Amino acid sequence: MRLSSPAARAPGLLLLPALLLSTALLSTQGAAQTAPAQPAPAQPATPAPVTAPAAPARTPLPGAPSAATARAVSAIAVEVGGVIKGQIISCPAALKLSVRAVCLYSKNTPASLRPLIRGKLAGRALGDWKTTGTSSTLLASETVNGPVGAFVLLRGLSATESLVAIDAVTAAATTAARPATPAGAVKGQPYVLGRDLIGVVNVTALGGNRYRLNAGDTALTVTVGAKAAQLSGGQTTAGNVELPFAPATDGKNLIFPLLGLRSLGCTVTPAGATVTVACGQSSIGLRPIVF
Repeated sequence: MRLSSPAARAPGLLLLPALLLSTALLSTQGAAQTAPAQPAPAQPATPAPVTAPAAPARTPLPGAPSAATARAVSAIAVEVGGVIKGQIISCPAALKLSVRAVCLYSKNTPASLRPLIRGKLAGRALGDWKTTGTSSTLLASETVNGPVGAFVLLRGLSATESLVAIDAVTAAATTAARPATPAGAVKGQPYVLGRDLIGVVNVTALGGNRYRLNAGDTALTVTVGAKAAQLSGGQTTAGNVELPFAPATDGKNLIFPLLGLRSLGCTVTPAGATVTVACGQSSIGLRPIVF
């Protein structure tokens, strides 16, 4: 028996690995063609950034004190609220007040509240109430001799109820509230309204532009537009006296020259922009009107 030599078998041995590799490749390609294609795994979507909803702007209640409340408004509102025993409420939108405004409800008539508020503010009230229709307005400062910083608006709600609003003064409001010079008043001279004298002098309208001023048991009868007046009662000599300036009127109130109060035996003591009027044992502080 003849055996082949290793050299003769070498070419066949060398081809075997190549044939095995080729067969493996063909098997793999066939399996790949037979198996269904698998979908690629879905990539998770990148979540959209979450944005917090914008916070709504905080609108201060029109009638409540807020960070925007001016110091003068706040201080005056506290004092007015105490003297009228008012309850804080939201300001009616129809009044068109600023966010600084403070509104109070009171179970009292405007006529009864005006002297209370005016008396409480005393020397800080600038002039007196200015009435237009059913509303009355009073200018005020935070401190005596201070600049005007707020106004008090008084309006009747019913026969026994009132609304009181305190708000910051703007330049336009100050100009609008400035009283016109009444006929007969001398510009640059100090005057007081008859109602400003409550507590020391009682003023009574007699009709025909005549008024009687009573301080204790002394009475002074004056006529609008005339310096001549009649004094009676008391410990002074009764008779005719002459006032430094003639009284005037705005149609509702007596506008009396401040220095004319000396005819009643009252003393007038200046204190900066305010004065102290003392008649007998009673005295008040007020701010004269200078037209």
